[in-house]
Amino acid sequence: MSGSDADGTGNGKRPNEQLGSWFVRSGWSKGELARQVNRRARQIGAHHISTDTSRVRRWLDGEQPREPIPRILSELFSERFGTVVAVEDLGLRTAHQSPSVSGVDLPWAGHQTVALLSEFSRSDLMLARRGFLGTSLALSAGPALIEPMQRWLVPTPPSGPGPADSAGVRRPSRLSRPELDLLESTTAMFRQWDAQCGGGLRRKAVVGQLHEVTDLLQEPQPAAVSRRLFTCAAELAELAGWMSYDVGLQPTAQKYFVLALHAAKEAGDKPLGSYILSSMSRQMIHLGRPDDALELIHLAQYGSRECATPRTQAMLYAMEARAYANMGQPSKTKRAVRMAEDTFADALETREPEPDWIRFFSEAELNGENAHSYRDLAYVAGRSPMYASLAEPVMERAVDLFSEDDEHQRSYALNLVGMATVHLLKREPEQSTRLAEQALHIARRVRSERVNTRLRKTVDTAARDFGDVPEVAHLTDLITAQLPETAEAV
Repeated sequence: MSGSDADGTGNGKRPNEQLGSWFVRSGWSKGELARQVNRRARQIGAHHISTDTSRVRRWLDGEQPREPIPRILSELFSERFGTVVAVEDLGLRTAHQSPSVSGVDLPWAGHQTVALLSEFSRSDLMLARRGFLGTSLALSAGPALIEPMQRWLVPTPPSGPGPADSAGVRRPSRLSRPELDLLESTTAMFRQWDAQCGGGLRRKAVVGQLHEVTDLLQEPQPAAVSRRLFTCAAELAELAGWMSYDVGLQPTAQKYFVLALHAAKEAGDKPLGSYILSSMSRQMIHLGRPDDALELIHLAQYGSRECATPRTQAMLYAMEARAYANMGQPSKTKRAVRMAEDTFADALETREPEPDWIRFFSEAELNGENAHSYRDLAYVAGRSPMYASLAEPVMERAVDLFSEDDEHQRSYALNLVGMATVHLLKREPEQSTRLAEQALHIARRVRSERVNTRLRKTVDTAARDFGDVPEVAHLTDLITAQLPETAEAV
């Protein structure tokens, strides 16, 4: 199929002024936008897409492209401007979406959660093979996201009979305790692989495992077994969302996070629900929606206030600080940072038994989050050297600790890049390039589009501000030659 047949339909009668406005403000050339579209299309498996400058010109002239182009353009402009830019905001038509695959306002009922998890994971696996992964989804933000998530806290009546019960067929459950233990340990293993290798390497395996668990949930199970299976489904769905986020599939990630929260509610696991909400909050910060991020974190804190361990509470405070920093609120940022540090110290003293999903939140992670909060404040405050100086020793501690951690290699790379940005803020390009080059060596091993994107942006900033520095010119050449253009979403 040729590029012109693959991604567009007949010409419009008038220029698309909405798309034109976003395009002009982006600062991209037509060629650059075409390249970005092609790169994102390959990332989501839509290898039939081949866009060029003339095709972009026709879109600006009013041609309506076929899916997945509208979704790709929405994601690209959202990332460029740090806010959600919907397909409709670009003057483009979106494909019809059924309620089961679009939006986040889903019924809070056990058997429906299982059905939706099963349908979405199956569709993900099938569509990935066909090359249209994630193209039927739209990102939700603002009240459209927050209000449905608030219903996480609303008590729900017991679920009605599931499909097997209503059909009068009750097959005996053959799921033994060792089999349940194995399911849970496999989830922990997937989480470890993600930390070591990035989201691109095992995403499809996690989605497949999630689909298998939903099959078990559609069989009659004793209540205790059902709760453990819902917990397992929630953890796998969160991990599938996290891996999707890591490779740049933002609408897919959000959908998995929402379904994970539904499953956690069915399991009666409020701390796990708060962790899922923190992942959603992190995604909103990434998308330039700190107000939404803060709402999600406050919802997580309120919902788990009586049952979360100190380590989980410390993580939530650290994410609260990130949200406040991105909103440009220094005093509230510093307060949340102090609360994160104090509560983490409590965690070290009490040594409560903790679930595997919070094990990642180490002293290194605490320092990394708090340093990024100060760094983000520096950006919001007009590249303030004062906040950059606050970030430097904390980030340096995070980098030192992660350098001794073989498991969390992606976090090590992200904090090296973070430290590089701090040196750029302090106008120290030589130190910045040294750290960025270290991150590049890890990025080549870690399948993470998030790492790649942050590294490219940091080097672009260095080249813009310090292009005449030999070390910066050398690093720019290295990035071009060595960094893969995209991490495949598999």
